[in-house]
Amino acid sequence: MKKLYLLLLSTTVMHIANSQMRLGIMGGPHSSSVIEKNFIPDWDNTVKPYYTKRSGMHIGLMGEMSLGYSNKWYFQPGILYMTKGRKYQRLYDTIQVKTDTVFHSNTYYTNYIEVPLNFALKLPLNKSRRSNFIISAGPYVSFFYNGKETSETRISYDDSSITYSKDESNIQVGKDDHKVTTLDLGVNARVGFEFGNLLLTGFISQGLTSFYDAPYKGSFKHRVIGASIGLWLGKKVVLTNDKDKDGVLDKVDGCPDVAGSPKAGGCPDKDGDGVADGVDKCPDEPGLARDAGCPIRDRDHDTVLDPEDKCPDVPGLMKYQGCPPPDTDGDGINDENDLCIDKPGPADFNGCPVPDSDSDGINDKEDKCPTVAGVRENSGCPAIKKEIVDRVNYAAKKIFFATGSDKILPASFAALNNVVAILRNDTSLKLVVAGYTDNVGKPASNLILSQKRADAVKNYLVQKGLDASRLTAIGYGQENPVDDNSRPEGRAANRRVELKLSQR
Repeated sequence: MKKLYLLLLSTTVMHIANSQMRLGIMGGPHSSSVIEKNFIPDWDNTVKPYYTKRSGMHIGLMGEMSLGYSNKWYFQPGILYMTKGRKYQRLYDTIQVKTDTVFHSNTYYTNYIEVPLNFALKLPLNKSRRSNFIISAGPYVSFFYNGKETSETRISYDDSSITYSKDESNIQVGKDDHKVTTLDLGVNARVGFEFGNLLLTGFISQGLTSFYDAPYKGSFKHRVIGASIGLWLGKKVVLTNDKDKDGVLDKVDGCPDVAGSPKAGGCPDKDGDGVADGVDKCPDEPGLARDAGCPIRDRDHDTVLDPEDKCPDVPGLMKYQGCPPPDTDGDGINDENDLCIDKPGPADFNGCPVPDSDSDGINDKEDKCPTVAGVRENSGCPAIKKEIVDRVNYAAKKIFFATGSDKILPASFAALNNVVAILRNDTSLKLVVAGYTDNVGKPASNLILSQKRADAVKNYLVQKGLDASRLTAIGYGQENPVDDNSRPEGRAANRRVELKLSQR
């Protein structure tokens, strides 16, 4: 068996060397124990307290191969000679006749050839990357090498005479009671520092399988806690050249003379997006290769990203690929809200044209007589007969006032009564009374006087029984003269009242 292990050791060393790994030696002290679980009554109180740890050591070889992930991840296999086991010591004080003290001890020492298969992460402590903080972990396989079990008993009589006995036997491999298994499996973890070629680590390992067959039902698993010092025997060897030591081989390194990122083909990549700085249009912002290293943008902030947005500068909707809803008739109301998508119309009619109930070409919104056909000149109402307009205009020329006063002269009454008769005969008519003056006097005074005269005419008509709501009086003062104010005749013509008919 020992020859087999030596063969395994030499084969492993040759494989490490031929695989062009970095090779090192490692060893140090540790403390081992056996984690035992059984069903013996009160064992935890009467037996377990007297078990203690075994002090031991480990020594062997380790290798290291870069996994190519930014010079941080490594595979670190090894082969170690590892001592394990435990001790048992108990002192019995007795009160039996002629016997004072009984001391019993038992040592159970096993030795293994252990093969840890660890994956390590190195975190640089300086720019040269020669000093690193290391964390590693992985499974291990242990092969039983040899072992010895020793039992000692000392009996003291009357504190003077002593009887001593010792029994020593080699531990055997097999499946019977008091024998161990050839193979033991477990896990281990290390943490420590690397300073150049020097490696200082602490470790813990835990067996996962029961290595011992006892005459009673139970499980026995190794546990080891210790420290190691290691020394790399040479520089790290790589399969091919890597001049810039960025973990990307020169034959595939886009920038072989400058350390870079493996994601960017070995070239510098400040934002870590996998697009080399030389071609990255946004070297300080992570982005996508298809967008030249720039982040995907949404210029119009409509949540539809620019590459998929057919209207990237105008906010829109996802279902229209980032464009606003269409407006087929161009009335400013999108088709989703437009009840008449092919005919323009205002919002208060939900995008439909304003109706024209009387079909006179004037829509109901502008038509003062929406149910009766009319003319645009009369705001959609029927045209007022010319003879009625002429009669009202004639009556307006026959309205006179006392000089500088709003008092209507009696000569005006016949004309005003004629206007009353016209409005009584057609209740759809409305009348605007507009008062004017000449330019003699102050404009402000003339404006007041013109309003008073318009009001006087309105009041007269109301007194004759017309509804005031049908009448409007407005004074315009000396505005809108109809003749030359430099002549007496012109001024007389400008001192007037105009009567304008309209339809309800």
